[in-house]
Amino acid sequence: MRLTRRAALASAVLAVPALAQADQRPTLTVAVQKLSNSNTLETPREQSNVGFRLSPSYAKPLIGSDWQGDLSAVPGLATAWRRVDDRTVEFTLRDGVRFHDGRTMTAEDVVFSFTERLHGSPGHAVLPEIPAVATRTFPGFERIEIVRPGVVRFINRLPDVTLEGRLAQNIGVVLSQHAWNSSADWMAWARRPIGTGPYRVTEYRPDHSLVLEAHDDYWGGRPSARRIRFLEVAEVSSRVNGLFAGEFDFACDMPPDQVPVVERNPRFEVLGAPINNIRLLAFDQTHPQLANSLVRRALSHAVDRQVIVETLWAGRTRIPKGMQLEYFGETFIADWNVPAYDPTEARRLLRQANYRGEPIPYRLLNNYYTNQVSNAQIMVEMWRAVGVNVVVEMKENFSQTVQPGPTRALHDWSSTSLFADPVSGLVRSLGPQGDMALAGEWRNAEFHALCGVLETSTDRAARRAAHRRMLEIAEREDPACMVLHQAANFTAKRRDIQWRAARAWTMDFRASNLGFPG
Repeated sequence: MRLTRRAALASAVLAVPALAQADQRPTLTVAVQKLSNSNTLETPREQSNVGFRLSPSYAKPLIGSDWQGDLSAVPGLATAWRRVDDRTVEFTLRDGVRFHDGRTMTAEDVVFSFTERLHGSPGHAVLPEIPAVATRTFPGFERIEIVRPGVVRFINRLPDVTLEGRLAQNIGVVLSQHAWNSSADWMAWARRPIGTGPYRVTEYRPDHSLVLEAHDDYWGGRPSARRIRFLEVAEVSSRVNGLFAGEFDFACDMPPDQVPVVERNPRFEVLGAPINNIRLLAFDQTHPQLANSLVRRALSHAVDRQVIVETLWAGRTRIPKGMQLEYFGETFIADWNVPAYDPTEARRLLRQANYRGEPIPYRLLNNYYTNQVSNAQIMVEMWRAVGVNVVVEMKENFSQTVQPGPTRALHDWSSTSLFADPVSGLVRSLGPQGDMALAGEWRNAEFHALCGVLETSTDRAARRAAHRRMLEIAEREDPACMVLHQAANFTAKRRDIQWRAARAWTMDFRASNLGFPG
């Protein structure tokens, strides 16, 4: 039978509705305060709270995390792993994992993801900070080798009891070597990484939006949503109003005072709790006033953290026992506490330091962190009450807060513990390759030496003793920062969508954690 042009056109027109009806899964729109600090999606470049929220949707590591549970290790791209010795972990790779471009993941892709991707290759230079981040994450890395098809070994130069935790971090996600080789340059790669997650990146407009499409060949099950759109909406009120108007299905980064506002509407609810992140105030010891540890200690004693928790957070979070979390297990120091609120002691320390009211700058962002501005206003008044002259300088982005210069003294910060050990937070943040050291803000020789004990010792008692001493140095003797409270993450959503919040920044949209009525 000969098909005429008119008949072919009619057949095509009739086929359009059928194609449109082929995928009835919904599209979700998620309003966030910020999409990315680096304007990229490559995980070693975007080690941030906002980056942690997005990356699990498009990229997966060898070892996963129980996001809605106790954050313990679960199988990811590896179905099993075993310790060969104190320096080596062997992984059995999951069969039949598909990248977003349809190719099957191989052991060679795993090797590439820990080598060329993090350190560059002759045809692909990477940004200088990426090898630095890789070294900080895997400081003892020697090599990763293929034992046989489907089995790889991660080999360290030195013993490391935290290797499994390190490998669960999103720096260790496995991406496509073919996509790397085919990319025009590093930026093209970093804005559309080809991973194995339940959704693939289809459009990224920095500072505006990110569109993810369902990856139906995802090994963890066909995604429940056809598409997820993340929109950058800076103001809380705009996120809440957009939720009520039906423009958004989720509104992230909700301050506690908006929880009752949202939940007065029976169509919506707010989910969340304290997470694996601690909010901090960073001290730059190179500033003339903060060079004196007595002034830094006074700043810490002058702040009533409980007032902040009760007034700004409605008691929905808590003050942690220093820069550590209970899920660290045997290395957790249960009898440790942050410096006590003690205005009298703060004044005594200021007198001892011969502080005369010189201005101390505070570089502040407009609520990058939930309640950030209100938190700063409260602290400024508390410092003023003991005689400290803190001057606020508003900045537009995070990089401006840490740029060297005469006004770098105080800035907000946070530390996420990505696995259950002080190495994941304390060493990652304050160690010799940590954020503050690399920015030139804080160094302490004894503290940095003890980092080596935590990272390489297999003696439990020695690791625990090192951890305690490090807390003493960094929080009381030579403060690097001031612990404020455990971060809490609250997300407003349509009540009819079946979804659970993670105990982390992560938003989990896998089929196992996302359902719809009917």
